[in-house]
Amino acid sequence: MAIPTVVAFHYTLKDKDGNEIDSSAGGTPLYVMLGKGHIVKGLDELLPTLDKGDKKNVVIQPEDGYGVVDESLRMKVPRSQFPPEAELKVKMQFQTSPEPGAPVFTIMHIDEEEMIYLDGNHPLAGHELHFDIEVVEKRPAEMEEIAHGHAHGPNAHGGGHNH
Repeated sequence: MAIPTVVAFHYTLKDKDGNEIDSSAGGTPLYVMLGKGHIVKGLDELLPTLDKGDKKNVVIQPEDGYGVVDESLRMKVPRSQFPPEAELKVKMQFQTSPEPGAPVFTIMHIDEEEMIYLDGNHPLAGHELHFDIEVVEKRPAEMEEIAHGHAHGPNAHGGGHNH
């Protein structure tokens, strides 16, 4: 059995118009164990081809990013479907169940008739992802990381990693 690879990289994520969405610049790089589904497919497939010190600009299409928009995950429901005490606001997100991996829905609109418009797609579904990547570390996964199923960053043994 091959030992999984851990890659640490800095990234800046922009939309197709060049607007920054997220970045690790000036902070801690993102540590991932490749092939575990912890990052979008397009990056998971790209990173094994890069080495420490490599920099790359890459465009990830929706199907290799956060997916294409699934219209079946867009719906409207009456306010009565929510707990009466819930303070609902546009852009609020919630899970439909406490189970790990349960869908996350975003409130997109609340109309005057108290209908709640929900979207269960990832907010970046259907969008091209423009990444600037810099690989800062690439190494075989440690036994503890393999046992836990994910990469540990530089503070893992100093109390910075939580389970």
